[in-house]
Parts: sequence; structure tokens; C-alpha cells
Amino acid sequence: MRPRTDGILESSLYVSDVLRSIRFYQEIFGFSLISDFGGRGCAMHAGPKQVLLLFKKGASRDITSPHDGDGELHLALAIPAAALAEWESWLQQKGIPIEEKRSWESGGWSLYFRDPDRHLLELATPGVWSVY
Repeated sequence: MRPRTDGILESSLYVSDVLRSIRFYQEIFGFSLISDFGGRGCAMHAGPKQVLLLFKKGASRDITSPHDGDGELHLALAIPAAALAEWESWLQQKGIPIEEKRSWESGGWSLYFRDPDRHLLELATPGVWSVY
């Protein structure tokens, strides 16, 4: 029998300016700092049993760590359907352009926008996937 998992615990993004990214994720999403890794990055509380790791691009290459990455990545955050308009307004107030607002066949909606390192962030309501 295959052992089970309890879902995804951590996701990592690689950023050029860790402090700028911490401020962005605190201000926009209310994430709190769990642990600071010095100049290498940090861990942020991103929801129940969820951790967002922010690593400075290239900062871990000279030590024995498997963490490093490059390029524009994607991260989706779950929101209630009733909060979609509130999120649109919040992003507008913060001067963050929405790149796309998409409806899905099963009834869900997605808002797409970028963080300061151009990672594509998505706010997704129930109905985006068959499992959500």
C-alpha cells in the first residue's frame, strides 16, 4: 500500500530582493515571517499548514543546499468566491495591475497578477479545478 501525504507544505520562490518580497507578501496577503535565513531568504506563514519560502536568487549556490531557481514561476492562492470583487478592489488600491481575469467551465474564477520579481500569482475561487 502506498504511503499517503498530507498535501503540499512548502512552495519556493526565488527573488532578487528578499526584504522587498517580504514586504510585498506581508502587505498584499498578510503573510507573517516564520524564520529569517539571513541573506539567503526566509519562511513565511502562508495559510494553515502552508509555508512560502523566499530565497535570494543565487544565494545558496555556494553552500551545500539544493535550493536555487530562476525564471518567472507561478503560484496560486485559494480565495472564497465571495471575496473575488474585494480582491480586485484591493489589488487596484495597491496599484497592482490584473493581467487577466478568467472564468472557468466549472464555475470558478482566477485573477492573475505579478509580484515584484514577475512571478505570476493567481487568486483562484472554488470551481477552478475538480478538486477545488
